[in-house]
Amino acid sequence: MEFLQPFLMADFLGKPAWIWMLFLGIVISLLAFDLGVLHKDDHVIGVKESLLLSAGYISVALVFGAWVWWYLGAQSGMQYYTGFLIEKSLSMDNVFVIALIFSYFAIPREYQHRVLFWGILGVIVLRAIMIGLGAALVANFSWVLYLFGIFLVFTGVKMWIIADHMPDIHSNPILKFLRKRMHVTDELHGHDFFVKKPDPKTGKMVRFATPLFLALMLIEFVDLVFAVDSVPAIFAITTDPFIVYTSNIFAILGLRALYFALAAMIHRFTYLKYALAMVLVFIGSKIFLVGIIGKIPPVISLSVTFGLIAGGVIVSMWKTRGESAEVKAS
Repeated sequence: MEFLQPFLMADFLGKPAWIWMLFLGIVISLLAFDLGVLHKDDHVIGVKESLLLSAGYISVALVFGAWVWWYLGAQSGMQYYTGFLIEKSLSMDNVFVIALIFSYFAIPREYQHRVLFWGILGVIVLRAIMIGLGAALVANFSWVLYLFGIFLVFTGVKMWIIADHMPDIHSNPILKFLRKRMHVTDELHGHDFFVKKPDPKTGKMVRFATPLFLALMLIEFVDLVFAVDSVPAIFAITTDPFIVYTSNIFAILGLRALYFALAAMIHRFTYLKYALAMVLVFIGSKIFLVGIIGKIPPVISLSVTFGLIAGGVIVSMWKTRGESAEVKAS
């Protein structure tokens, strides 16, 4: 085992390689257990199962955060939990858009978990690329953080103004591109992303994408768009790539598991977007406040973030009490 020690202790983005391997091992184990044991057969995931699955993911994330606190120090632990909370909250909007995508393609509930699961694999890769690029930029050009701050304040103000905006799935450029470049079936073929069918023009057997694949690609695109907000937000909390990436991935894992419970009551979180807008403005402004009042302690960042989000949830639940999804939709 001694010959492995140099590799395991080698520096990778500021942390020993074994720490990264530990994290990836946990994530791979969770996904393998999810797909290989819990959901090896297609079935409708109810609210109870969704809550239990999400509770499992969140528990692992919190325990991992406690380990980060113990091994890397209290500041790193606080930054991890702040990043986890920010990503978890900002992804709430993602749940709403995912629900619209599934509705647009009429994806049955028993196939939705399959789409979300494979979407997670794309998220793991895409977030790694984005965070790696962000870390490289911040390390070589410290002024990039100020650009992140301006962008976050602008995004927060924009989110407040267009909080009631409904995305147009039909006009999405990715969807138009895929339909133009690929053979696409009009109907589902079970849980398959691709099927072979005769080409209407040539009669030859060719590969067709199903609506399930289109839904997967749109969800990946949506996550990429949301990452443009959430990744700079966490870099404004910490520039440690390990903390940024691990808090991102654990938050997304838990939220995807919670999707089936949230989708049934997403209409109850109407005012959460305004709270998230204030969180983005606060985090963006914090970067500029460092030069005026000094570095803001992580505990204050976590407390303000938690307070704003909790306030948004409480106001939303109070204002929408007694409403049903049908009433809200109308």
